[in-house]
Amino acid sequence: MVREGFELIAQGAEARIYKGSYLGRETLVKERFKKTYRHPDLDEALSKERVKNESRAIVRAKIAGVSTPTIFYVDLEERSIYMEYINNAIPLKLHIDTKIENKIDEKIWMNGLGESLGVLIAKLHSKHLIHGDLTTSNILVKNELIEGEVTRNDAFIFIDFGLARIDSTAEDKAVDLYVLERSLLSSHSQVPGLFSVIMNSYQGHVDDKQRREIVAKYEDVRARGRKRLMIG
Repeated sequence: MVREGFELIAQGAEARIYKGSYLGRETLVKERFKKTYRHPDLDEALSKERVKNESRAIVRAKIAGVSTPTIFYVDLEERSIYMEYINNAIPLKLHIDTKIENKIDEKIWMNGLGESLGVLIAKLHSKHLIHGDLTTSNILVKNELIEGEVTRNDAFIFIDFGLARIDSTAEDKAVDLYVLERSLLSSHSQVPGLFSVIMNSYQGHVDDKQRREIVAKYEDVRARGRKRLMIG
């Protein structure tokens, strides 16, 4: 149970998100709630392990040079992570939708945005960190750090590392990229070239051996995905 004074602002299949104040700072709390269909001992062990994994992933991403919310406190008994509430930021999904709706020329914003995202994903993968749910809803944008064609890497904050894991295989990195591609095609089909910019930037920031392996696996994963879509 999250402490008094916190307001529930979102709930998913695995966790509840609360907003409040902790040690005088605006704070989000992610609480993994109990699953009654699991044996209590198993549920407790799994939840604690997932809280630990997510906390480590957030810290590992920050060490890699990718902006993430700062963790204030981890309460394993309450299966909760207390972390920084990010002010003056919106989901990348909304940021892109706004550009599209306002008919902003793609040349003004797409290249800078795509190049920065490619660099940041390469940084995650360089530390063998797989995000697990790379979508435009799980990246925040600080609008004041984006000006025209110039996009600063620290304008983006990666969030929701609930499915993250440490894995050095090229296939898992390829799947991370494929998940992002599907997210962009699904939510932002009006800018089909955005993923290509991200992918080109990504390839320019991984070493040659890794690049060849990841690109080959990505093409493989993509082909399997297309086949599943065709079969239904």
